[in-house]
Amino acid sequence: MQALQEALPDIVARGASLVAISPQTAPNSRKSQRDNKLGFPILSDVKSEVANAFGIRFALPPDLIAVYAGFGNDLTVVNDDPAWVLPMPARYVIAPTASSPIRKSIPITRSVPIPANCCPCSIA
Repeated sequence: MQALQEALPDIVARGASLVAISPQTAPNSRKSQRDNKLGFPILSDVKSEVANAFGIRFALPPDLIAVYAGFGNDLTVVNDDPAWVLPMPARYVIAPTASSPIRKSIPITRSVPIPANCCPCSIA
């Protein structure tokens, strides 16, 4: 999120907008926005329905659930959803005249992708 915040001025300068979508509840998304001092909204994807429609929702395996729980991160509370599911990181660029978005899914890796590498346009 911090890298997206850093890229926000370049995105806005190109006449675009930025939003994030999270499975967190709306109050938790607003808290994340405040805590991280983000200048873009985080929309709430209730029960990860949007992620499911985009084909990027996945269920966490039991060993990963244990890791999250070990850090005190109970997704069932944060997301108000009994399912332990998350969206895969993905970026979508939607042109005002496009009938469907240009989609770039980012594989789960140990490092967070930088926005300049996630967008089909140059953000330098």
